Amino acid sequence: MNHRLINIWDFKITFFLLVTIIYLCDPTNSGAVQLTQQNIDMTLASNELVFINFYADWCRFSSLLMPIFDEAAEAVAKEFPEAGKVVMGKVDCDKENTVSSRFHITKYPTLKLIRNGQPAKREYRGQRSVEAFTSFIKKQLEDPVKEFAQLKELGNLESNKRIIIGYFDRRDQPEYSIFRRVATNLKDDCQFHVGFGEASEKMHPPGQPIVAFRPDKDRSNDLDETYPGSLTNFDELHIWASEKCVPLVREITFENAEELTEEGLPFLILFHAPDDKESIKKYTDIVQKQLIVEKQTINFLTADGKKFAHPLHHLGKSEKDLPLIAIDSFRHMYLFPNYSDIDRPGKLRAFIQDLHSGKLHREFHYGPDAAAETEKTQQTTPPDSTFKKLAPSKNRYTLLDKDEL
Repeated sequence: MNHRLINIWDFKITFFLLVTIIYLCDPTNSGAVQLTQQNIDMTLASNELVFINFYADWCRFSSLLMPIFDEAAEAVAKEFPEAGKVVMGKVDCDKENTVSSRFHITKYPTLKLIRNGQPAKREYRGQRSVEAFTSFIKKQLEDPVKEFAQLKELGNLESNKRIIIGYFDRRDQPEYSIFRRVATNLKDDCQFHVGFGEASEKMHPPGQPIVAFRPDKDRSNDLDETYPGSLTNFDELHIWASEKCVPLVREITFENAEELTEEGLPFLILFHAPDDKESIKKYTDIVQKQLIVEKQTINFLTADGKKFAHPLHHLGKSEKDLPLIAIDSFRHMYLFPNYSDIDRPGKLRAFIQDLHSGKLHREFHYGPDAAAETEKTQQTTPPDSTFKKLAPSKNRYTLLDKDEL
């Protein structure tokens, strides 16, 4: 009897050791958590942050990144062991094409951050090292809301930022918990400030917290706008805040050009002098009042004409010609013939519609339409797109569809 027990015990030990060896030798069980169709929803729902590496085994860039990402995942797990805080995961896109399609993966490897179940709009494009990944996660876990002790502090906030301000009775209010979740998701697009108790009591009735949006004063003269919905409804507040924090007119920089290009929409760009705030306000006002119906078909952008001197040169222009407006279709650049015409209702929209109808491209190849000849425009042969060159680097990704832009 005792001999049988010993044999069973030996078998259990041997089986345990074999399982352990298999686990340790299987790279999918080390470092980042392997995410599949079966476990991804639970992982996203149960963690504040999930940082995912979407990869393919055959992709050289994926192979180079994998050991670095796995090592970073182990470092992050040690630094933030609290359950529900952060998980670094990885998705084999060949095996999990449903998951890959769900997150619109068009290149390998793609790194995406998911906050409170909501994908961040921007992919991770920073340095790819253990230190950089760890630092990135630490920054994401910082408190996104800054507390003010007196109302007068709100007068010293940066005027060129879009700001959302919360006025609450106390920190443990359920409404504040929802406000903070929204702030966590939109921290890259807006600054969030909050006051409790005496610091904000003059701004709201007792027991009735208020949230307000303060626009970028460099682009708008509007006053603070109070949120009209329920502060106990996360989705409702998140939608409202998203619309306020992500402006209809955005500034393009060398830092965000890649992600803007990836959106795949042509650019309508106001090139302006660095200190020219007036033309930015005028352009923004026209876009909001006359062109909002085109927001699904084109990106409205402003660009510092001094920093983006290269596109101006391709248009045959220089800083002395600013401000000016152009469309970059990712094939060619088209110059809006007369900047002063933006004050004429419908003129700028007609320029956009000429792009969509193919008229701009047709005139590029065959000359002005007969109707256009009566209106002596200064349209010249457009140069090739310069902003397409700022699309995702082929030296960093395996692009699945190189013509997608």
